[in-house]
Amino acid sequence: MKRITTLFLGIFLLVSPLLRADEGMWLLPLLEKLNIGTMTKMGLKLTADDIYSLNHSSLKDAVVIFGGGCTGEIVSSEGLLLTNHHCGFSSIQKHSSVEHNYLDDGYWAKTKKDELSNPGLSVTFLVRMEDVSGKILPALSDTMSEETRQNKIREISQEIVKEATDGTDYKASVRSFFAGNAYYLVVYEIYRDVRFVGTPPNAIGKFGGDTDNWMWPRHTGDFSVFRVYMSPDGKPADYSPDNVPLKPKKYLKVSLKGVHPGDFSMVIGYPGGTERYMTSYELDETMNIINPNRVKIRGARQKIMWRDMMASEKVRIQYADKYSMSSNYWKFSIGQNEALKKMHVRDQKVAIEDEFRKWVAQDPAREKKYGKALDLIKDAIQKRTDYTYSTQYISEALIRGSEIIYFAFRTSSLEKALQSGDQEKIDKTLQAVDKGAESFFKDYNPPTDREASKAMFRMFAENVRPQYQPAVFAMIKKKYKDNFDKYIDHMFEKSIFADSARFNAFLQKPDLKKMEKDPAFSAAQSIIEKYFELLQMESQYDNELDRGRRLWMAALMEMHPDKTFYPDANFTMRLTYGTVEGYDPRDAVHYKYYTTLKGVMEKEDPDNYEFIVPDKLKELYKNKDFGRYGEDGIMHVCFITTNDITGGNSGSPVMNGNGELIGLAFDGNWEAMSGDIAFDAALQRCIVVDIRYVLFIMDKFGGARHIVDEMTIEQ
Repeated sequence: MKRITTLFLGIFLLVSPLLRADEGMWLLPLLEKLNIGTMTKMGLKLTADDIYSLNHSSLKDAVVIFGGGCTGEIVSSEGLLLTNHHCGFSSIQKHSSVEHNYLDDGYWAKTKKDELSNPGLSVTFLVRMEDVSGKILPALSDTMSEETRQNKIREISQEIVKEATDGTDYKASVRSFFAGNAYYLVVYEIYRDVRFVGTPPNAIGKFGGDTDNWMWPRHTGDFSVFRVYMSPDGKPADYSPDNVPLKPKKYLKVSLKGVHPGDFSMVIGYPGGTERYMTSYELDETMNIINPNRVKIRGARQKIMWRDMMASEKVRIQYADKYSMSSNYWKFSIGQNEALKKMHVRDQKVAIEDEFRKWVAQDPAREKKYGKALDLIKDAIQKRTDYTYSTQYISEALIRGSEIIYFAFRTSSLEKALQSGDQEKIDKTLQAVDKGAESFFKDYNPPTDREASKAMFRMFAENVRPQYQPAVFAMIKKKYKDNFDKYIDHMFEKSIFADSARFNAFLQKPDLKKMEKDPAFSAAQSIIEKYFELLQMESQYDNELDRGRRLWMAALMEMHPDKTFYPDANFTMRLTYGTVEGYDPRDAVHYKYYTTLKGVMEKEDPDNYEFIVPDKLKELYKNKDFGRYGEDGIMHVCFITTNDITGGNSGSPVMNGNGELIGLAFDGNWEAMSGDIAFDAALQRCIVVDIRYVLFIMDKFGGARHIVDEMTIEQ
């Protein structure tokens, strides 16, 4: 056990002098051994124990997973939480209506009684991370089949998790690092009562919209405010009016000191996923299949949604979150391909692979151990190409692209209950389906979905070969002569899933035959059946791919003993460190490190929904009424750092050398969209909303000084 742990740490400790200190998403338990010296030289005033400790409160106790894909931070002794506006957007949208349009108007709870509950929303605190490689790796061998290997890992992991959680309310899992060459136990505590406290209007929280998304310079006040509650006895609990604000182990102090070039910056959060050690074969799949498909399919549907959103306030509220979720990675995929091509990343990957082949050929032992690594990856990727392409098209165009199809599929549990004849089961299922239907129809506009479904079905038929199409497409060809408009019109006119009144009437008198004959339900069953069939065909190459990746990662580390290899992001807590710094995106162009409220006014366009500026904000700017949040008569809005971040880091606290909050990370920059695959130290930047702008908007614009006063402010 000690030997394996030592080897694992050794992988990290062999630091290359060519590696930029601000590249890498580091594991907090290893900071003392790996990073603290460099971080201290760069300006950190804290110890590693101040950042991550099991014996006393530390910074890690103030940082949470917000919902299922963002980061947040606790900023008061009463559980007040900050995250990005786009992270809280789904909750904001759910609370919004034409009568109470919090998207356009913003919202600030005047008292704790005015804070709004969010069923299903939770925040997750990290209790601890523990290297368990020594408990797992000795039980594995190179002679094992991949299936046997995974079964053994699963068996040992379950024992480790049980030991870690028995007698507690904790949740835990064992996570793979370095493609299965190391393993960590992560233990969490989950709080399920999270209430909405406040948000600026979209004109601030989403200023710039899709046009400015992934871009610098940026002028977006991307923040929202929530509060975590606990039971009266201090435990995580479901929502109850009896719950009380969380008494956190740690909360972040807030700094009004501002930032300057070269200042140390530190980000703690939950980056979702990177693939820095990807091969050229996997890169080809990303650039030639995954990204182009996503851009094409989502782009077509977004045009339909946007047209209807701009024509109706009600539809704009209903589809705000759906559009935002779709467009974010639509634009990301465009930018990623552009950056990967511009940086010649494929050539870099091929060069590394050529080096690997020469290195392997020099030693028979290496050839025996690692010789098949690249071939395993190449073969798996190439063999699964048709399945990867087709499953993505089904997912994007038919399941996500047609709301009626997805809603019908979600009611499959009712079909099974009706088939069982068990009245108790039927009643229970009806209750759950009724609750889901209420949520669905609240944000559903049938005419929008009808037009989107026509476009999606047609696009699918034109781009996916017949053998990979669900059976419903053969029926459309035969019965409707490939007239998708006619077929979709029939579906929407006849299906109980297209209309809330028809669906509610059905729930009053559920009938199995009627359900199974419903055109939307039968189409959904056909689509899902084909989807899982193709997924199974695609997954037959998973073992081959997993083995190849594991061997490839191990070979890279052995081939470059003078280089630090940090693990790819996998939505576990990481720390990155860097400095406040501008950059030169191209010849003769320099971007400085911050933006100001002046830039908001310069971008104003009253005729463009993305660039509307609220009158009150213009008044505050005109009068230079910035309070204590301005700097020399200037209101700073955003700044950039060299911190290494990715999706999942949204909402992460950006801290100074004292561990004080100076901003919230919310985006990356267009020129470095290759970052998940290839880090470019000269170009890659973390875009941050300045905490002073956050407090200014709360206080001077929103009139919510009471929220600011709850925080501990460092001048």
